[in-house]
Amino acid sequence: MPKPYPQEFRDDVVRVARDREPGVTVEQIAKDFGVHPMTLFKWLRQAEIDEGVQPGVSKNESAELREARKRIKLLEQENEVLRRATAYLSQANLPGKGSTRS
Repeated sequence: MPKPYPQEFRDDVVRVARDREPGVTVEQIAKDFGVHPMTLFKWLRQAEIDEGVQPGVSKNESAELREARKRIKLLEQENEVLRRATAYLSQANLPGKGSTRS
């Protein structure tokens, strides 16, 4: 997988694409900067979302969602460990099932 472009580079290309002269296409700007035209279109769309011009999930919200999902997954794993430990300990304390107590 190719390395992602630095954020500063993306911001510069988006700025140039927005401030382009009439008659200059996004495809030409993408070619000049050495990026695929669809990549530049995605960057433009994401910039509009981040600025609140277009509806969607901004980069900040996306990062928060990723962190929340990681935290939820960790909590679910911890819950499962506790559930198994409880089941194991309750089995060990049953009379006549390996217990040394009388």
